[in-house]
Amino acid sequence: VAFSLAKTLKKNPIEVAQEIKSEIEKNKSKYIKKIEVAGNGFVNFFLDKNIYFDEFKKTSGGKIKKINIGKNKKIIVEYSSPNIAKPMHIGHLRATIVGDFLARLYKELGYKVIRWNHIGDWGTQFGMIICAYKKWGSKKEIDQKPIETLLDLYVRFNKEAKENETLHEEAKQEFVKLEKGDKENKKLWQWFVKLSLKEFEKTYKLLGVEFDVIKGESFYEKDLIPFINNQKKTKTAVMSDGAYVVMLDNQKLPPALLQKGDGATLYMTRDLVSLVHRIKKYKPIEILYVVGNQQIMHFKQFFAVAEILKINKKTKTKHISFGWILGEDGKKLATREGKIITAQSLIDEIISSAYDIVDQKRTDVSKKEKEKIAQAIGIGSLKYNLLKDYRDSDIIYDSKKALAMKGNSHPYINYAYARISNILKKTKKIGVGNFNLLEDLDALIIKKIFSFEEILIKSAKDNTSNYLTDYLFELADLTNTWYEKNQILKDENRERKNARLVLIKNICSVLERGLEILGTKTLKNI
Repeated sequence: VAFSLAKTLKKNPIEVAQEIKSEIEKNKSKYIKKIEVAGNGFVNFFLDKNIYFDEFKKTSGGKIKKINIGKNKKIIVEYSSPNIAKPMHIGHLRATIVGDFLARLYKELGYKVIRWNHIGDWGTQFGMIICAYKKWGSKKEIDQKPIETLLDLYVRFNKEAKENETLHEEAKQEFVKLEKGDKENKKLWQWFVKLSLKEFEKTYKLLGVEFDVIKGESFYEKDLIPFINNQKKTKTAVMSDGAYVVMLDNQKLPPALLQKGDGATLYMTRDLVSLVHRIKKYKPIEILYVVGNQQIMHFKQFFAVAEILKINKKTKTKHISFGWILGEDGKKLATREGKIITAQSLIDEIISSAYDIVDQKRTDVSKKEKEKIAQAIGIGSLKYNLLKDYRDSDIIYDSKKALAMKGNSHPYINYAYARISNILKKTKKIGVGNFNLLEDLDALIIKKIFSFEEILIKSAKDNTSNYLTDYLFELADLTNTWYEKNQILKDENRERKNARLVLIKNICSVLERGLEILGTKTLKNI
């Protein structure tokens, strides 16, 4: 301010700064501890810590109020989106966890959230699977191991097709029969879908993930050709090399393919028809698509076509991209055979590692209880590890670091929570406290608690979880330092002790709410 005024007043900035200081000091707030001029004309203000204590008292002992910036407006979050007859891979796992976080975050902010799972259950690959099942399949094997057996059939088909090119034509005909409603093929397809969804649900239950709408691409199948025909009539879709495309030259993008030369539809077509359906039925203010960053071009084209067709005039659409999960070597996480690791194998591995830790440390509980604790620790640590980095970043996944008791990890935050919540366990009643008896470190924690709302709003603005994980780690770290410095229950000053007990309740509340938004839980007995 002094520098700007100095130019207008044609004075030295330091002189102007001194005048500002003098004027403010005449009627300064009791919360301004001191004012000083620094450098060539900066005016620095130092707040008295009592500003935090007094504000804390005003808000019913620091109780965090409900945030309602969403005002019950509808927002659709699409995430997970696995493919029928194939296992969920680690990309689906990250999409599921990031999407679940965003759904929880927006709900916390007062939005009406519709959790959407867009299942890949249509397309030429089903012709391949049906063809493979008719040639080599076993109902008994599929019933016993649905996803693994169907994937094996799909892999075998592609392997055999390299030697026998006629198989592709057979598969194409099987899918044509399915599209035309052939009873046998439709029954097989419905069976594959049912078994796959049942397997996916086991993973979702383990992760604590839910959906409001689960719809496959097949749901829109009847609307695809009428939609394409309409774009042909309006000349929006034009013929190019036998296929129909929407030209996107003005958007500096490649043409968007709506229909292949053989009449087949694509992801683009199904996404557009799905968007029409969602906007018409739900009227959301925004739709978030949580899909890996390898699909960036698809979503650029998709949104560009939607804009040309004026589908989403009142609904914002946004691609929430995310990076790869890499191994410790910095390469895509895979088995020794080079196969992509499934989501379930990653979940099983971290729960097993968590159990080894619990088995050593909790000799006082039964095997069943150890398994329960290990599952909570493992799932929580896995989720936190996949959320603590900016979503567009590639993640180096290391289960040992995810389960570490030190650093920015789920167990470390739970450790801080367990320490202070145990103090509340030992307290029968909290009396009236005097917050003005507290010290600088207490003020820092109160300041941190007050910034919780700001962090949530910032997280929603950028649709990323790392702001919240960083915040919870910093609060936990500050809490551990505070805990070690103060013997709270032994404090002979009752008013100060009660003030700190109220502070503990609020720290616990913020850690609980923060971890809940991340989709994890607190464990008081770690």
